[in-house]
Amino acid sequence: MGIEFQILHKDKYTRARVGILKTAHGSFETPVFMPVGTYGCVKSMSPDDLIETGTKIILANTYHLYLRPGHKLIEELGGLHRFISWNHPILTDSGGFQVFSLAKLRKITDEGVLFQSHLDGSKHFIRPEDAISIQRSLGSDIIMVFDECAPYPVEKGYIEKSVQRTTEWAKRCLTAMKGNRDQAIFGIVQGGVYMDMREKSAKELVQMDFDGYAIGGLSVGEEKEIRNRIVRETVPLLPTAKPVYLMGVGKPEDIIDAVTAGVDMFDCVIPTRNARNGTLFTKEGKIVIKNACYSKDERPVDEDCDCYTCRNFSRAYLRHLFTTKELLVYRLNTIHNLFYYQQLMEEIRKAILEDRFMEFREEFYKRINKKEENLC
Repeated sequence: MGIEFQILHKDKYTRARVGILKTAHGSFETPVFMPVGTYGCVKSMSPDDLIETGTKIILANTYHLYLRPGHKLIEELGGLHRFISWNHPILTDSGGFQVFSLAKLRKITDEGVLFQSHLDGSKHFIRPEDAISIQRSLGSDIIMVFDECAPYPVEKGYIEKSVQRTTEWAKRCLTAMKGNRDQAIFGIVQGGVYMDMREKSAKELVQMDFDGYAIGGLSVGEEKEIRNRIVRETVPLLPTAKPVYLMGVGKPEDIIDAVTAGVDMFDCVIPTRNARNGTLFTKEGKIVIKNACYSKDERPVDEDCDCYTCRNFSRAYLRHLFTTKELLVYRLNTIHNLFYYQQLMEEIRKAILEDRFMEFREEFYKRINKKEENLC
């Protein structure tokens, strides 16, 4: 198959685990965080920058690459890895979330989705088979099935139809993948906030024997407690020998909660978007670099951080770049935030391997909940 997944160690007290996932373009340990490279580029970052942060795998967006520059052009030019000069694993989402987020521009039927391009208004019809064909052309290591991400809040009757549609689309995606041994495919559990619907979705997908399973349709407006409960109750429904991916959830504390529940893979725009907005992560909490208190601050963003930004630049300089809107600040801030995230994942893996994950979790929450005088 397109991937091999091996569990290296399980935590004694939770469902947290460390694994290694092997793909045609390299291996990485889990739990893992995947920066979002919507157009085949993590905003402001070069491949070398990503490697220095410790990034092993990135996510690219099927919907956006389909619209421009076009999957056929990318295939003609050697595939997405060669096109973006990233010879490491790539996961592509199917476009299902864009169907949700661009609701005003689309119409869903059992056959597929009719949507208008947000770029020029042109009309396109995407079937599950098309979503797979596009991702096969891109050459990603992990392909996601085409699914329907339901809105929140929504009545259960809608969710029932949505889950059935997602199951049928998953079957069609598997059929479209037949004969492909180089790329893996993950099913996506849907069901909104209704646990019986989640159980139904998971049961039907597990019977299809995907290479891995994602939990989708969360982080769309529901309360944190609801999300945590759904993740905690959904993971046990999935095969323990397969990787589990929680889509679109990415606050550090939310990652730790999900790792506790047994999740292996994460993606989110939070670290990169926050970087561009001037919010930086530290071990003591977040800082907003535009604040005047940093105008003469000679310290790095985080004195315990060894990223390129913290090794070379002060908070004062970063504030100067941000307030003058110098483009360099987007790169430097993003390097730091992604380095923070990758270091967090490394610390999580180390704590699990050493059977002290619960201690690590408690220490983490104490740090971020403690109000520090040097954070303003």
